[in-house]
Amino acid sequence: MSQNIKLGIVGYGNLGKGAAKAIKETADLELVAVFTRRDPQTLDLDDSSVKAVHIDKASDYQNDIDVMLLCGGSATDLPEQTPHFASMFNTVDSYDTHAKIPEFYQSVNEAATKHNTTAVISVGWDPGLFSINRVMGEAILPNGGNYSFWGKGLSQGHSDAVRRVEGVKSGVQYTIPSEEAIEKVRNGLNPELTKADKHRRVCYIVAEEGADKAAIENEIKTMPNYFADYDTEVNFISEEDLERDHSKAPHGGFVIQSGNTGHDNKQIYEFSLTLDSNPEFTASVLVAYARAAYRLSQEKQYGAKTVYDIAPGYISPKSAEELRRDYL
Repeated sequence: MSQNIKLGIVGYGNLGKGAAKAIKETADLELVAVFTRRDPQTLDLDDSSVKAVHIDKASDYQNDIDVMLLCGGSATDLPEQTPHFASMFNTVDSYDTHAKIPEFYQSVNEAATKHNTTAVISVGWDPGLFSINRVMGEAILPNGGNYSFWGKGLSQGHSDAVRRVEGVKSGVQYTIPSEEAIEKVRNGLNPELTKADKHRRVCYIVAEEGADKAAIENEIKTMPNYFADYDTEVNFISEEDLERDHSKAPHGGFVIQSGNTGHDNKQIYEFSLTLDSNPEFTASVLVAYARAAYRLSQEKQYGAKTVYDIAPGYISPKSAEELRRDYL
């Protein structure tokens, strides 16, 4: 049996913890160390064979780690961390600021190409699996419309936004796709849909004692870039209700391509996900693509790569022969 691919994790929040769990479910991958900005002794890794190491000492592990999983946030962590770590390791990240992916790719590609490493960027379910299916659907059915719906799911970014509102002690926000809009797409009507047509937003808020709930609701509903353009519902609940009913991070959604072939044959291509844990599923995708990063680096295919550059066989633990025999 070939030697396991050795992995490291940078960052031990929800995504990093999910990656550690996902690695345990594999037979061909092995977690060597978790790198953190915190005091390493404070990390509860639940595995005595895995080292907890301060992030500043990561360069000492270049000979011990085949692929580094970068589990920081897209806003401030990954734009700095991915080019930095790609100068030392093969990497996989989940950078998800869609509008800035082209410039992120350029900075990572420059570092990885210069140092002969392979850096797989923007991996997860969106960007990632949804990205693949948007392109597949449109390539197969060019005469039609491509639609992405998200949810029902807890949005990390929008939840952070409501918690910044004055008078809010805690809170979460769910993105809810419109069943009416989804049915129109599934029926091949190719509707023109605005953001508000496709989704609505539902907030569950714990208010500070004595806070002005009407002011909180108004500020949330009129918040630009987050809620102003949507049908937004604000519910005030207790801390106990929030902890009991909203402590998980479910998510999911659909990519639907609606098109015609021939004269009038309607064809629907659909990919969907229903997730109990957004970070754990995203981490599982990262872990699978670690195989691809390692295999591509072995082939000297250096530089930044996206899911569009990587064939499915590269992420599977199965050999090409096994895939042809058992799955094709």
